[in-house]
Amino acid sequence: MSVDRADVTDTLHRSRVLIRHNVALVLRDVYPVASYLVMPMVLMLVLRPLYVNALDDGLMQVVVGPVVMVSVLSLHLVGNLVVVEREWGTWDRLRGSRASIVEMMLGKAVPAGLLLLAQLVVPFAFGYLVIGLPLPAAPVQLFGAMLLWTACLLSLGYAVAAVVRSRAQMGAVADIGALLLSALGGALLPVGLMPGWAQVLAHVSPGYWAIALMRAASDGDVHAALLPAVVLLVITVVVGAFAAQRFSRRRDHSFAL
Repeated sequence: MSVDRADVTDTLHRSRVLIRHNVALVLRDVYPVASYLVMPMVLMLVLRPLYVNALDDGLMQVVVGPVVMVSVLSLHLVGNLVVVEREWGTWDRLRGSRASIVEMMLGKAVPAGLLLLAQLVVPFAFGYLVIGLPLPAAPVQLFGAMLLWTACLLSLGYAVAAVVRSRAQMGAVADIGALLLSALGGALLPVGLMPGWAQVLAHVSPGYWAIALMRAASDGDVHAALLPAVVLLVITVVVGAFAAQRFSRRRDHSFAL
């Protein structure tokens, strides 16, 4: 089946316009972004003595735990890009344009994804340079793990935005959900030290698989990284498809209080 060059050109043009539009939305309020960059580094400095003295792999735990926890907390940064437009009434106007739901989601994913990726890369660099974490055995593999976790966070943020009705609900669901996902996933305490019931529930948390993936990727252990990568990829695809389906059939008045 041949590809119409005009359609491809139109798609690229709409995508560029949507990306610029969403960059402008992000730049309206950069303070949450800055806080999520600083927060994990502060936690690393405060928790380092405790983790290093209590755990054999304390340096890895004190870096990867806060990084994953704060990255999950930033879910509402993704969701608010959708919720704000619904509140402004511009979401349905975009829906009425020639832009597809996929193009609209990708337009928001580029700036939001870059922010989420920065919130992983910068604290990890701080961990290597300041905390004393040994340099990764496979930096390319670790960066790939960060990209996959970023994609998963984007899907989760879209999914929350697809079901909430306001920014207040978005913040509440994202914060409570993030705390549960990160705590159960072992961001605050290694899963092996948690109660038995929590160790079982940990496996349903994306944060658990993100921590396992980044640990394995940092060590260059491809075998250990395979299962977490597959689980996160499945979560990303399934949750992203759910969000796209909800966005496709709902309009702003469906979310009216």
